[in-house]
Amino acid sequence: MPYEFEEILETIKMTEIEHFDIRTVTLGISLRDCFDRNIEITKQKIYDKILKYGKNHVAYAREVEAQFGVSIANKRVSITPVSIPFDSYKAEDFVEIAKTLDKAAEVIGIDYIAGYSALVQKGFTNGELEMIKSIPRALSETKRVCSSINVASTKAGINMDAINLMADVIKETARLTGDQDSIGCAKLVVFCNIPEDNPFVAGAFHGVTEPEVVLNVGISGPGVVLDAIRSAGTVDLQQLSEIIKKTVFKITRAGELIGRKVAEKHGIPFGIVDISLAPTPAIGDSIADILKAMGVEDVGAPGTTAALAMLNDAVKKAGLMASSSVGGMSGAFIPVSEDQGMIDAAAKGHLTLEKLEAMTSVCSVGLDMIAVPGDTPASTLAGLIADECAIGVINDKTTSVRVIPAFGKSVGDTIDYGGLLGKAPIMPISALSSKIFVERGGRVPAPMRSLTN
Repeated sequence: MPYEFEEILETIKMTEIEHFDIRTVTLGISLRDCFDRNIEITKQKIYDKILKYGKNHVAYAREVEAQFGVSIANKRVSITPVSIPFDSYKAEDFVEIAKTLDKAAEVIGIDYIAGYSALVQKGFTNGELEMIKSIPRALSETKRVCSSINVASTKAGINMDAINLMADVIKETARLTGDQDSIGCAKLVVFCNIPEDNPFVAGAFHGVTEPEVVLNVGISGPGVVLDAIRSAGTVDLQQLSEIIKKTVFKITRAGELIGRKVAEKHGIPFGIVDISLAPTPAIGDSIADILKAMGVEDVGAPGTTAALAMLNDAVKKAGLMASSSVGGMSGAFIPVSEDQGMIDAAAKGHLTLEKLEAMTSVCSVGLDMIAVPGDTPASTLAGLIADECAIGVINDKTTSVRVIPAFGKSVGDTIDYGGLLGKAPIMPISALSSKIFVERGGRVPAPMRSLTN
Protein backbone atom coordinates (compact mmCIF):
# COMPACT_ATOMS: atom_id res chain seq x y z
CA MET A 1 0.00 0.00 0.00
CA PRO A 2 1.28 3.52 -0.74
CA TYR A 3 2.04 5.78 2.20
CA GLU A 4 -0.31 8.73 2.68
CA PHE A 5 0.90 12.14 3.84
CA GLU A 6 -1.53 11.94 6.77
CA GLU A 7 0.28 8.81 7.99
CA ILE A 8 3.56 10.69 8.10
CA LEU A 9 1.97 13.54 10.07
CA GLU A 10 0.45 11.06 12.52
CA THR A 11 3.85 9.40 12.95
CA ILE A 12 5.40 12.75 13.81
CA LYS A 13 2.65 13.27 16.42
CA MET A 14 3.42 9.87 17.94
CA THR A 15 7.09 10.76 18.10
CA GLU A 16 6.57 14.10 19.81
CA ILE A 17 3.91 13.11 22.31
CA GLU A 18 3.95 9.36 22.88
CA HIS A 19 7.64 8.31 22.98
CA PHE A 20 7.50 6.54 19.61
CA ASP A 21 10.80 5.69 18.00
CA ILE A 22 12.33 3.19 15.64
CA ARG A 23 14.29 0.99 18.01
CA THR A 24 16.89 -0.17 15.49
CA VAL A 25 17.83 -0.23 11.83
CA THR A 26 20.10 -3.27 11.56
CA LEU A 27 22.35 -3.81 8.57
CA GLY A 28 22.83 -7.52 7.89
CA ILE A 29 26.12 -8.44 6.21
CA SER A 30 27.24 -11.85 4.98
CA LEU A 31 30.76 -12.87 5.97
CA ARG A 32 30.65 -16.21 4.14
CA ASP A 33 33.31 -15.08 1.66
CA CYS A 34 35.76 -13.83 4.30
CA PHE A 35 37.52 -17.06 5.27
CA ASP A 36 41.22 -17.57 4.65
CA ARG A 37 43.61 -20.12 6.15
CA ASN A 38 45.64 -17.18 7.40
CA ILE A 39 43.76 -15.62 10.33
CA GLU A 40 45.31 -12.21 9.66
CA ILE A 41 43.94 -12.17 6.12
CA THR A 42 40.55 -13.28 7.44
CA LYS A 43 40.50 -10.45 9.96
CA GLN A 44 41.32 -7.92 7.25
CA LYS A 45 38.58 -9.28 5.00
CA ILE A 46 36.03 -9.03 7.83
CA TYR A 47 37.08 -5.50 8.69
CA ASP A 48 37.06 -4.33 5.07
CA LYS A 49 33.65 -5.83 4.34
CA ILE A 50 31.96 -4.32 7.38
CA LEU A 51 33.41 -0.92 6.50
CA LYS A 52 32.43 -1.30 2.85
CA TYR A 53 28.75 -1.73 3.65
CA GLY A 54 28.55 -0.08 7.05
CA LYS A 55 30.64 3.10 6.77
CA ASN A 56 27.60 5.27 5.93
CA HIS A 57 25.01 3.36 7.95
CA VAL A 58 24.78 5.86 10.79
CA ALA A 59 24.83 8.85 8.43
CA TYR A 60 22.04 7.44 6.25
CA ALA A 61 19.89 6.68 9.29
CA ARG A 62 20.37 10.21 10.59
CA GLU A 63 19.38 11.67 7.21
CA VAL A 64 16.12 9.72 7.35
CA GLU A 65 15.58 10.80 10.96
CA ALA A 66 15.91 14.43 9.90
CA GLN A 67 13.66 13.95 6.85
CA PHE A 68 10.73 12.44 8.76
CA GLY A 69 11.28 13.74 12.28
CA VAL A 70 11.32 10.21 13.70
CA SER A 71 14.02 9.10 16.11
CA ILE A 72 16.01 5.97 15.26
CA ALA A 73 17.36 4.93 18.63
CA ASN A 74 20.02 2.46 17.46
CA LYS A 75 21.99 1.78 14.29
CA ARG A 76 23.44 -1.72 14.33
CA VAL A 77 25.03 -4.48 12.26
CA SER A 78 24.43 -8.22 12.24
CA ILE A 79 26.71 -10.75 10.56
CA THR A 80 26.72 -14.39 9.49
CA PRO A 81 27.05 -16.62 12.58
CA VAL A 82 30.83 -16.68 12.96
CA SER A 83 30.97 -20.41 13.59
CA ILE A 84 29.83 -21.11 10.01
CA PRO A 85 32.44 -19.48 7.75
CA PHE A 86 35.26 -19.86 10.30
CA ASP A 87 34.57 -23.43 11.39
CA SER A 88 38.19 -24.54 11.08
CA TYR A 89 39.52 -22.01 13.61
CA LYS A 90 40.48 -22.50 17.26
CA ALA A 91 39.14 -20.60 20.28
CA GLU A 92 41.99 -18.08 20.27
CA ASP A 93 41.32 -17.30 16.60
CA PHE A 94 37.66 -16.63 17.35
CA VAL A 95 38.68 -14.17 20.07
CA GLU A 96 40.77 -12.34 17.46
CA ILE A 97 37.73 -12.25 15.17
CA ALA A 98 35.64 -10.79 18.00
CA LYS A 99 38.21 -8.03 18.50
CA THR A 100 38.13 -7.29 14.76
CA LEU A 101 34.34 -7.03 14.86
CA ASP A 102 34.58 -4.69 17.84
CA LYS A 103 37.09 -2.46 16.07
CA ALA A 104 34.98 -2.29 12.90
CA ALA A 105 31.85 -1.45 14.93
CA GLU A 106 33.68 1.38 16.68
CA VAL A 107 34.94 2.81 13.39
CA ILE A 108 31.49 2.90 11.74
CA GLY A 109 29.95 4.37 14.90
CA ILE A 110 27.46 1.69 15.98
CA ASP A 111 26.72 0.58 19.54
CA TYR A 112 26.48 -3.18 18.94
CA ILE A 113 27.45 -5.75 16.34
CA ALA A 114 25.72 -9.13 16.62
CA GLY A 115 26.32 -12.54 15.13
CA TYR A 116 29.03 -13.99 17.33
CA SER A 117 26.79 -17.00 17.12
CA ALA A 118 26.37 -20.73 16.53
CA LEU A 119 23.45 -23.03 15.73
CA VAL A 120 23.91 -26.25 17.71
CA GLN A 121 20.39 -27.52 18.36
CA LYS A 122 21.28 -30.94 16.96
CA GLY A 123 24.98 -31.20 17.73
CA PHE A 124 28.39 -29.56 17.44
CA THR A 125 31.09 -29.33 14.83
CA ASN A 126 34.64 -28.98 16.15
CA GLY A 127 34.63 -25.33 15.14
CA GLU A 128 31.37 -24.65 16.97
CA LEU A 129 32.81 -26.09 20.15
CA GLU A 130 35.88 -23.87 19.78
CA MET A 131 33.71 -20.82 19.12
CA ILE A 132 31.52 -21.46 22.19
CA LYS A 133 34.62 -21.97 24.36
CA SER A 134 35.83 -18.54 23.22
CA ILE A 135 32.70 -16.63 24.27
CA PRO A 136 33.72 -15.58 27.81
CA ARG A 137 36.98 -14.05 26.59
CA ALA A 138 35.36 -12.56 23.48
CA LEU A 139 32.68 -10.76 25.49
CA SER A 140 35.02 -9.68 28.28
CA GLU A 141 37.63 -8.27 25.89
CA THR A 142 35.22 -6.34 23.62
CA LYS A 143 32.53 -3.69 24.18
CA ARG A 144 30.18 -3.99 21.21
CA VAL A 145 30.13 -7.69 20.28
CA CYS A 146 26.95 -9.66 21.05
CA SER A 147 26.62 -13.43 21.08
CA SER A 148 23.74 -15.86 20.64
CA ILE A 149 23.63 -19.66 20.61
CA ASN A 150 20.63 -21.70 19.42
CA VAL A 151 20.43 -24.89 21.51
CA ALA A 152 16.96 -26.20 20.64
CA SER A 153 14.28 -26.24 17.96
CA THR A 154 10.93 -27.84 17.36
CA LYS A 155 12.46 -29.83 14.50
CA ALA A 156 15.56 -31.02 16.37
CA GLY A 157 14.54 -31.16 20.02
CA ILE A 158 16.67 -29.86 22.93
CA ASN A 159 20.45 -30.30 22.96
CA MET A 160 21.10 -30.71 26.68
CA ASP A 161 24.84 -31.02 26.11
CA ALA A 162 24.78 -27.56 24.52
CA ILE A 163 22.68 -26.19 27.39
CA ASN A 164 25.14 -27.50 29.99
CA LEU A 165 28.03 -26.02 28.05
CA MET A 166 26.26 -22.65 27.79
CA ALA A 167 25.51 -22.63 31.52
CA ASP A 168 29.26 -22.92 32.16
CA VAL A 169 29.95 -20.21 29.57
CA ILE A 170 27.46 -17.87 31.25
CA LYS A 171 29.08 -18.43 34.64
CA GLU A 172 32.57 -17.78 33.28
CA THR A 173 31.43 -14.70 31.37
CA ALA A 174 29.88 -13.36 34.57
CA ARG A 175 33.15 -13.93 36.43
CA LEU A 176 35.35 -12.29 33.79
CA THR A 177 33.14 -9.18 33.69
CA GLY A 178 32.38 -9.20 37.41
CA ASP A 179 33.92 -5.76 37.90
CA GLN A 180 31.22 -4.38 35.55
CA ASP A 181 28.20 -6.09 37.13
CA SER A 182 28.81 -9.11 34.85
CA ILE A 183 27.83 -7.08 31.80
CA GLY A 184 29.17 -9.74 29.44
CA CYS A 185 26.06 -11.82 30.20
CA ALA A 186 23.86 -8.93 29.02
CA LYS A 187 25.36 -9.47 25.56
CA LEU A 188 24.81 -13.23 25.52
CA VAL A 189 21.52 -14.99 24.82
CA VAL A 190 20.61 -18.68 24.54
CA PHE A 191 17.81 -19.44 22.07
CA CYS A 192 15.27 -22.00 21.01
CA ASN A 193 13.90 -21.60 17.45
CA ILE A 194 16.05 -18.55 16.74
CA PRO A 195 14.84 -16.41 13.79
CA GLU A 196 17.38 -15.64 11.05
CA ASP A 197 16.21 -12.06 10.45
CA ASN A 198 15.86 -10.67 13.97
CA PRO A 199 17.19 -7.06 14.08
CA PHE A 200 17.33 -6.83 17.90
CA VAL A 201 20.50 -7.47 19.89
CA ALA A 202 21.78 -9.53 21.55
CA GLY A 203 20.06 -12.18 19.43
CA ALA A 204 20.52 -10.73 15.95
CA PHE A 205 22.47 -12.51 13.24
CA HIS A 206 22.51 -12.55 9.44
CA GLY A 207 20.98 -15.90 8.51
CA VAL A 208 22.48 -18.21 5.90
CA THR A 209 19.35 -17.85 3.75
CA GLU A 210 19.65 -14.05 3.71
CA PRO A 211 21.10 -12.07 0.76
CA GLU A 212 24.60 -10.61 0.64
CA VAL A 213 23.44 -7.53 2.53
CA VAL A 214 20.01 -6.46 3.80
CA LEU A 215 18.35 -3.84 6.00
CA ASN A 216 15.99 -4.99 8.77
CA VAL A 217 14.11 -2.63 11.08
CA GLY A 218 12.85 -3.17 14.61
CA ILE A 219 10.10 -0.86 15.75
CA SER A 220 9.04 0.18 19.21
CA GLY A 221 6.09 2.01 20.66
CA PRO A 222 4.97 0.94 24.12
CA GLY A 223 4.23 4.60 24.87
CA VAL A 224 1.90 4.90 21.90
CA VAL A 225 -0.01 1.75 22.84
CA LEU A 226 -0.15 2.84 26.50
CA ASP A 227 -1.65 6.21 25.53
CA ALA A 228 -4.26 4.52 23.32
CA ILE A 229 -5.31 2.14 26.12
CA ARG A 230 -5.55 4.94 28.68
CA SER A 231 -7.60 7.04 26.25
CA ALA A 232 -9.98 4.14 25.56
CA GLY A 233 -11.59 4.31 28.99
CA THR A 234 -13.92 1.54 30.11
CA VAL A 235 -14.33 -0.82 27.16
CA ASP A 236 -14.55 -4.59 27.05
CA LEU A 237 -11.56 -6.75 26.14
CA GLN A 238 -12.60 -7.31 22.51
CA GLN A 239 -12.92 -3.57 21.98
CA LEU A 240 -9.58 -3.04 23.74
CA SER A 241 -7.93 -5.54 21.41
CA GLU A 242 -9.24 -3.61 18.41
CA ILE A 243 -7.82 -0.38 19.81
CA ILE A 244 -4.40 -1.98 20.27
CA LYS A 245 -4.51 -3.42 16.74
CA LYS A 246 -5.35 -0.05 15.17
CA THR A 247 -2.50 1.60 17.06
CA VAL A 248 0.10 -1.05 16.19
CA PHE A 249 -1.02 -0.93 12.54
CA LYS A 250 0.07 2.72 12.43
CA ILE A 251 3.36 1.96 14.21
CA THR A 252 4.17 -0.84 11.77
CA ARG A 253 3.45 1.32 8.74
CA ALA A 254 5.74 4.03 10.10
CA GLY A 255 8.48 1.54 10.89
CA GLU A 256 8.47 -0.01 7.44
CA LEU A 257 8.51 3.42 5.80
CA ILE A 258 11.61 4.42 7.76
CA GLY A 259 13.33 1.10 7.14
CA ARG A 260 12.72 1.22 3.40
CA LYS A 261 14.06 4.78 3.20
CA VAL A 262 17.29 3.78 4.97
CA ALA A 263 17.62 0.76 2.66
CA GLU A 264 17.13 3.02 -0.38
CA LYS A 265 19.98 5.26 0.73
CA HIS A 266 22.22 2.20 1.07
CA GLY A 267 21.06 0.90 -2.30
CA ILE A 268 20.35 -2.52 -0.78
CA PRO A 269 17.26 -4.72 -0.32
CA PHE A 270 14.83 -4.08 2.50
CA GLY A 271 14.29 -7.22 4.57
CA ILE A 272 11.69 -7.22 7.34
CA VAL A 273 10.01 -5.09 9.94
CA ASP A 274 10.03 -6.66 13.39
CA ILE A 275 6.87 -5.38 15.07
CA SER A 276 7.98 -6.13 18.63
CA LEU A 277 7.04 -3.66 21.33
CA ALA A 278 10.45 -3.13 22.90
CA PRO A 279 10.55 -1.20 26.19
CA THR A 280 13.24 1.04 27.65
CA PRO A 281 13.90 2.19 31.22
CA ALA A 282 12.36 5.58 30.32
CA ILE A 283 9.13 6.51 32.10
CA GLY A 284 6.15 5.87 29.82
CA ASP A 285 7.99 3.36 27.64
CA SER A 286 7.06 0.21 29.53
CA ILE A 287 5.27 -3.06 28.71
CA ALA A 288 4.53 -3.39 32.42
CA ASP A 289 2.66 -0.08 32.36
CA ILE A 290 0.58 -1.34 29.42
CA LEU A 291 -0.43 -4.43 31.39
CA LYS A 292 -1.36 -2.28 34.36
CA ALA A 293 -3.39 0.05 32.13
CA MET A 294 -5.23 -3.04 30.88
CA GLY A 295 -6.35 -3.64 34.46
CA VAL A 296 -3.94 -5.74 36.55
CA GLU A 297 -2.78 -4.08 39.77
CA ASP A 298 0.87 -4.85 39.01
CA VAL A 299 2.84 -7.23 36.82
CA GLY A 300 2.71 -10.61 38.50
CA ALA A 301 -0.93 -10.36 39.59
CA PRO A 302 -3.35 -13.10 38.51
CA GLY A 303 -4.43 -12.19 34.98
CA THR A 304 -1.02 -10.89 33.94
CA THR A 305 -0.34 -13.77 31.55
CA ALA A 306 -3.79 -13.44 29.96
CA ALA A 307 -3.31 -9.69 29.47
CA LEU A 308 0.12 -10.25 27.91
CA ALA A 309 -1.28 -12.95 25.61
CA MET A 310 -3.98 -10.58 24.39
CA LEU A 311 -1.45 -7.79 23.84
CA ASN A 312 0.92 -10.08 21.94
CA ASP A 313 -1.86 -11.43 19.73
CA ALA A 314 -3.13 -7.95 18.88
CA VAL A 315 0.38 -6.79 17.99
CA LYS A 316 0.94 -9.73 15.63
CA LYS A 317 -2.45 -9.40 13.92
CA ALA A 318 -2.00 -5.67 13.35
CA GLY A 319 1.52 -6.10 11.99
CA LEU A 320 0.45 -8.73 9.49
CA MET A 321 -2.33 -6.45 8.24
CA ALA A 322 0.01 -3.47 7.96
CA SER A 323 2.92 -5.11 6.13
CA SER A 324 3.77 -8.09 3.95
CA SER A 325 7.34 -8.00 5.27
CA VAL A 326 6.86 -8.86 8.96
CA GLY A 327 9.63 -11.00 10.43
CA GLY A 328 12.06 -11.27 13.31
CA MET A 329 10.38 -12.17 16.58
CA SER A 330 7.45 -9.71 16.51
CA GLY A 331 5.35 -9.38 19.63
CA ALA A 332 5.96 -7.96 23.11
CA PHE A 333 9.33 -8.06 24.85
CA ILE A 334 9.47 -8.40 28.65
CA PRO A 335 13.11 -7.75 29.64
CA VAL A 336 13.29 -6.99 33.34
CA SER A 337 16.22 -4.57 33.46
CA GLU A 338 15.11 -2.62 30.36
CA ASP A 339 11.56 -1.87 31.57
CA GLN A 340 11.03 0.43 34.55
CA GLY A 341 7.69 -1.14 35.39
CA MET A 342 9.22 -4.63 35.38
CA ILE A 343 12.12 -3.39 37.51
CA ASP A 344 9.70 -1.97 40.09
CA ALA A 345 7.54 -5.11 40.15
CA ALA A 346 10.58 -7.35 40.63
CA ALA A 347 11.96 -5.11 43.37
CA LYS A 348 8.63 -5.29 45.25
CA GLY A 349 8.54 -9.08 44.95
CA HIS A 350 5.38 -8.95 42.83
CA LEU A 351 7.17 -10.49 39.85
CA THR A 352 8.93 -13.83 40.34
CA LEU A 353 10.95 -16.02 38.00
CA GLU A 354 8.14 -18.56 38.00
CA LYS A 355 5.59 -15.95 36.90
CA LEU A 356 7.99 -14.65 34.27
CA GLU A 357 8.38 -18.17 32.90
CA ALA A 358 4.60 -18.46 32.55
CA MET A 359 4.51 -15.10 30.74
CA THR A 360 7.18 -16.22 28.28
CA SER A 361 4.80 -18.86 26.93
CA VAL A 362 2.72 -16.08 25.37
CA CYS A 363 5.21 -13.29 24.58
CA SER A 364 7.73 -13.05 21.77
CA VAL A 365 10.99 -13.88 23.55
CA GLY A 366 11.72 -15.38 26.97
CA LEU A 367 13.49 -14.82 30.28
CA ASP A 368 15.27 -11.64 29.27
CA MET A 369 17.76 -9.57 31.27
CA ILE A 370 17.11 -11.50 34.48
CA ALA A 371 19.65 -10.99 37.28
CA VAL A 372 20.14 -13.86 39.76
CA PRO A 373 22.66 -14.43 42.57
CA GLY A 374 26.24 -14.91 41.42
CA ASP A 375 26.59 -18.19 43.30
CA THR A 376 23.73 -19.81 41.37
CA PRO A 377 25.03 -23.25 40.27
CA ALA A 378 25.58 -23.84 36.56
CA SER A 379 23.21 -26.82 36.78
CA THR A 380 20.42 -24.52 37.98
CA LEU A 381 21.04 -22.18 35.05
CA ALA A 382 20.95 -25.20 32.75
CA GLY A 383 17.59 -26.21 34.20
CA LEU A 384 16.26 -22.68 33.70
CA ILE A 385 17.38 -22.69 30.06
CA ALA A 386 15.95 -26.17 29.50
CA ASP A 387 12.56 -25.08 30.82
CA GLU A 388 12.45 -22.15 28.40
CA CYS A 389 13.51 -24.38 25.52
CA ALA A 390 10.71 -26.80 26.40
CA ILE A 391 8.17 -23.98 26.12
CA GLY A 392 9.60 -23.03 22.73
CA VAL A 393 9.85 -26.56 21.35
CA ILE A 394 6.38 -27.69 22.39
CA ASN A 395 4.68 -24.46 21.27
CA ASP A 396 6.79 -24.05 18.10
CA LYS A 397 7.82 -20.53 19.05
CA THR A 398 10.97 -18.58 19.76
CA THR A 399 12.05 -18.54 23.39
CA SER A 400 15.32 -17.43 24.94
CA VAL A 401 17.24 -16.86 28.15
CA ARG A 402 19.47 -13.87 28.85
CA VAL A 403 20.34 -14.44 32.48
CA ILE A 404 22.96 -12.61 34.53
CA PRO A 405 24.38 -14.50 37.53
CA ALA A 406 25.85 -11.29 38.91
CA PHE A 407 29.32 -12.13 40.21
CA GLY A 408 29.67 -11.46 43.94
CA LYS A 409 26.06 -10.30 44.34
CA SER A 410 23.02 -11.77 46.05
CA VAL A 411 19.31 -11.13 46.55
CA GLY A 412 18.84 -7.57 47.76
CA ASP A 413 21.61 -6.22 45.55
CA THR A 414 21.15 -4.47 42.20
CA ILE A 415 23.04 -4.39 38.91
CA ASP A 416 23.07 -1.10 37.02
CA TYR A 417 24.33 -0.68 33.46
CA GLY A 418 22.68 2.64 32.68
CA GLY A 419 21.30 3.53 29.26
CA LEU A 420 19.22 1.02 27.33
CA LEU A 421 20.38 -2.00 29.38
CA GLY A 422 19.04 -0.38 32.53
CA LYS A 423 19.24 -1.89 36.00
CA ALA A 424 17.73 -4.87 37.76
CA PRO A 425 17.31 -6.24 41.27
CA ILE A 426 18.87 -9.63 41.94
CA MET A 427 15.90 -12.02 41.88
CA PRO A 428 15.69 -15.14 44.02
CA ILE A 429 15.92 -18.45 42.18
CA SER A 430 14.86 -21.85 43.47
CA ALA A 431 17.48 -23.68 45.54
CA LEU A 432 16.04 -27.03 44.46
CA SER A 433 18.52 -28.96 42.33
CA SER A 434 18.10 -30.18 38.74
CA LYS A 435 21.70 -31.38 38.57
CA ILE A 436 20.99 -35.09 38.05
CA PHE A 437 18.46 -34.36 35.32
CA VAL A 438 20.53 -31.89 33.28
CA GLU A 439 23.76 -33.89 33.63
CA ARG A 440 22.15 -36.87 31.93
CA GLY A 441 23.03 -34.93 28.78
CA GLY A 442 22.11 -36.04 25.30
CA ARG A 443 19.17 -34.64 23.42
CA VAL A 444 15.51 -34.34 24.38
CA PRO A 445 13.77 -35.74 21.28
CA ALA A 446 11.72 -33.50 19.03
CA PRO A 447 7.96 -33.53 19.75
CA MET A 448 5.25 -35.00 17.55
CA ARG A 449 4.48 -31.62 16.01
CA SER A 450 7.96 -31.55 14.45
CA LEU A 451 6.73 -34.03 11.80
CA THR A 452 5.26 -31.41 9.49
CA ASN A 453 6.92 -32.45 6.22
